[in-house]
Amino acid sequence: MKPDYQLLKKLSEAAGVPSREEKIRAIIRAELEGKVDELRVDPLGNLIAVKKSGKADAPKVMVAAHMDEIGFLVRHIDDKGFIRVHSVGGFDTRNLFARQVTVHASLSGEELVGLMNPAGKPIHISTPEERNKIPTLDSFYIDTGLGADEVKAKVRVGDMVTLRQEFHDLGKVVTGKALDDRQGCWVLLETIKQLQDAPMSADLIAAFTVQEEVGLRGAITSAYQGDADVGIALDTTLAVDTPEIKEHLRVTQLGKGVALKVMDSSIISTRWLLDHFMDLAERKDVEYQLEVLPLGGNDAGAIQKSRGGVPSITLSTPSRYVHTVTEMVAKSDLEGAIALLTAFISEGVDTQGRD
Repeated sequence: MKPDYQLLKKLSEAAGVPSREEKIRAIIRAELEGKVDELRVDPLGNLIAVKKSGKADAPKVMVAAHMDEIGFLVRHIDDKGFIRVHSVGGFDTRNLFARQVTVHASLSGEELVGLMNPAGKPIHISTPEERNKIPTLDSFYIDTGLGADEVKAKVRVGDMVTLRQEFHDLGKVVTGKALDDRQGCWVLLETIKQLQDAPMSADLIAAFTVQEEVGLRGAITSAYQGDADVGIALDTTLAVDTPEIKEHLRVTQLGKGVALKVMDSSIISTRWLLDHFMDLAERKDVEYQLEVLPLGGNDAGAIQKSRGGVPSITLSTPSRYVHTVTEMVAKSDLEGAIALLTAFISEGVDTQGRD
């Protein structure tokens, strides 16, 4: 079964910042209908799908991928109609200059195109010191070309604002916005499709989580209710294999295989589980690399600390230009993640007596 990259395009181009993941959830839910045994949405907005192995005493494996993307919420509209925003998720403001955005206007139901820029002088009349200053997020505003009365009739405080970007398939790689973590959602969906025709030795709890970018919030609640024996997160990680970056700072490399996370700020992966995935990848001839991420976290950190503790790990997809609208991932790494996760669920794992 060939992976559906048109589905990845659809997921990438859909809009959904933390707490506003409903469009992503609808796409995923439609894909899951008829493929799982249980499908529900919890009070926080996580989409939980359960696919059972049919085997007594099968281990329960929770696999989490977050639906939200970094973006903004409207916090103020001034008397000229310029919109100020509050970020939901981490941005490097150097990547926000002269960007087209979509203002999801709740009062009118429209998707307004706006331009995001920092306040200040154009280069033609600014001093060298002013040109070299990196603006803070507070200095950015959005111009929709509309007057204050019209903006206020369409837009209210709390409305979602997202960056605009088309998804592109470039052959060996794909690029677009929100691949952190729509690619993880896609890998999980493609794995469930593979499992339609494969044996299962573990019960799969697929958690498409909300609000990961603002503190792993969806993973906290979904892990508590899941009561899993093993936790796995699917997410992106840095691939800084780009010009002028020293080798030891790359973290991972694009096209060199799925990354098995050793640690990041939120988790030190359970050692026996890391060893198990390394062995499984070698047996299944799936290329992999090991990852140590100095700063950053993901849903596995929340799953690992839930209830009495859950053995957990992250399968990361190396990505260039993380937290920009031009994130880039390799198809071979994506497909390796699908193959490895499918093999893990098919074979199962003995969680007894591990330390």
